[in-house]
Amino acid sequence: MRILTRYVAQAYLKMLGLCLGAFIAIYLVVDFMEKIARFTRHGAHWYHIAAFFIAKTPEVVSQAAPLAVLMATLLTLGTLSMNSELTAMRSCGVSLWRISAPILCIAFLVSLTSLFVGELVLPRSYAERTYIQEVLIEKKSPSMYFRQHNIWHREEGAILRASLFDPSSQSLKGVTLWQLKDGSEPVQRTDADSGVLGASGWTLVNAQVRDFQGGEVTQTRRFPSLKVPLKLKPDDLKVLGKYSDSMTIIELRRYCDKLKAGGYDPTRYLAQMHSRFSLPFGCAIMSFLGIPFALRGGRTSGIAVGIGLSLGIGFLYVIVNSVIISFGQVGLLPPMVAAWATNFIFLLVGAWLSLTLDR
Repeated sequence: MRILTRYVAQAYLKMLGLCLGAFIAIYLVVDFMEKIARFTRHGAHWYHIAAFFIAKTPEVVSQAAPLAVLMATLLTLGTLSMNSELTAMRSCGVSLWRISAPILCIAFLVSLTSLFVGELVLPRSYAERTYIQEVLIEKKSPSMYFRQHNIWHREEGAILRASLFDPSSQSLKGVTLWQLKDGSEPVQRTDADSGVLGASGWTLVNAQVRDFQGGEVTQTRRFPSLKVPLKLKPDDLKVLGKYSDSMTIIELRRYCDKLKAGGYDPTRYLAQMHSRFSLPFGCAIMSFLGIPFALRGGRTSGIAVGIGLSLGIGFLYVIVNSVIISFGQVGLLPPMVAAWATNFIFLLVGAWLSLTLDR
């Protein structure tokens, strides 16, 4: 049985490597053709472009892994069936579960690997490729730094501090703006609950303005809304920022706690945090679902059928998962339920297909 297990595992690993490599190559080529014109317009050096796509590779691997696992499962079992090897194994009394066990184990290991890559590698690679694109290639100024709960930005004659930045609504929370004279002496301080970016620029909400002269407050005014001539753009805030894609699961958890402590709704980020756990296990779910599909086809299933079926199931998984997670982000579903619902649905479908399989 060790020989049979090793044989199936080797066949599956070869097919998995082929499928994963093909998906990575296709994704990078398409992305390269889409971005190369824009990069060259900014006068980007070839080594910056190469570094950008190298930094993006871990994200591509993570996204392509579930579809590659599904396609490798269908093609491996389909090939064994077409070559009558599956029939020979069954005639020797080997159960379908025993044949499929190496595939399921490898798929589960891929899920665990994807989880660790998403936690240890992806946040750094995301921050690195964002820096390469927006600073080294597009020549944007890295004149600010963005910590999880502290944003500082300086431009000519002004310094801005904000508690946090919400990219989804393009708004700043807890804003303090200093107007400076001669680059160092404060002449005005504005405190506001929030700052919102509109078509005409930034507008501060519930603002209190204090004028200074000789270090003393000379006048205090309040405004329900106040337009300020800031050159700050949301894209500048994302250059080195702790955006959710560049956070680890632990950092996301702390960020949600800080949002909640500050009186803001963390539902959107809670859904993203739970999806960081659920999405990697889509690899194991795809493998479990692909086995009964492959065995139902029998010897009549060709390579084209396996590729088409895997693409169809994979795209259906992505669409369903995106829709359900969006429900969790807006609060229509609990974040944990929204993150795991798609895996649970496809697991039930795979279990039903396995139970109804003609043995």
